[in-house]
Amino acid sequence: MMHKFSNCRECRALLVDDYQSGELVCSHCGIVVREAPADTGPAPFSLDGTASKNIRASGPNTYAQHDMGLATTIGEGSFDYNGKPLDRTVRTQMKGIRRWQQRVRVSGAKDRRVSAALVSITDACNALDLRKNVLETASILYRKMNNRMDLRGKSTTGVTAAVVYMACKQCDVVRSISEIVDRICPPKEVRSKTRLASKYYRMMVMETGSPRSTPMSMAKYISKISNISETDVRAERLALLLADRTQDEAILSGRDPHGIAAAYLFMACILLGHDNMQRDIAEAAGVTEVTARNRCKEIFAAYDIKLTLKQTAR
Repeated sequence: MMHKFSNCRECRALLVDDYQSGELVCSHCGIVVREAPADTGPAPFSLDGTASKNIRASGPNTYAQHDMGLATTIGEGSFDYNGKPLDRTVRTQMKGIRRWQQRVRVSGAKDRRVSAALVSITDACNALDLRKNVLETASILYRKMNNRMDLRGKSTTGVTAAVVYMACKQCDVVRSISEIVDRICPPKEVRSKTRLASKYYRMMVMETGSPRSTPMSMAKYISKISNISETDVRAERLALLLADRTQDEAILSGRDPHGIAAAYLFMACILLGHDNMQRDIAEAAGVTEVTARNRCKEIFAAYDIKLTLKQTAR
């Protein structure tokens, strides 16, 4: 792609297109020359409502669709390419062709299962407000799981929660498997579907050879709980400092990271004298108050925490 400026103004190095962030950056010093460049390709639709030869045939390729976004769909219109209205006979024929295209597009039980699962994954990611990269990762994981395992008779909701949970871990997004199931299941089925999703997750890791993702840092859990409970920024910073100074496998091993993050946040609120209730922090973390108190006791028992206050001049 040709640009008006082919070299950086600062160091005269070459400019590189960062398609992921939509920026034009310098290859040497990293300065951003231009943000959100305009797409010079043909428009995906016609603005004036008239037919145009420059209109793209379809959208970008995506793993979240059964046909990878490559299939051409017969539109529901009553006008031809030149804008002339179609007569009744042609409209009836096009309706029948459109119906048969939908039937032939997904043929076979396996294809129908994949199509339904991808739709379920898309709905789950939209309900959780997840980014597009999480949706694409979850779709790829499901396709790999479907090729290596027999998913007949397995719950679509459980498999959806399992692949979305693994995609969140691989994309460094803090979402628990119970939180995912809570968004896509009725309240009466949350408990059973959570156990089923956990079973499918272990099965996917063991049988498909999926790489184990690295554990997320405690800072992500603390920031998430702080945002949900609307805790003061100073308490969040102190909680992050406490977590950084007291990282120990004995405390983290075999325990829910949400409970430990809630304990750090509650300890920071106590040390700074804030009036945040333990119930609000525990509810934001998805744990009980007893769990948060027990984690606080374990941290205080393992470390001698001292807080030094610095007096600032007014």
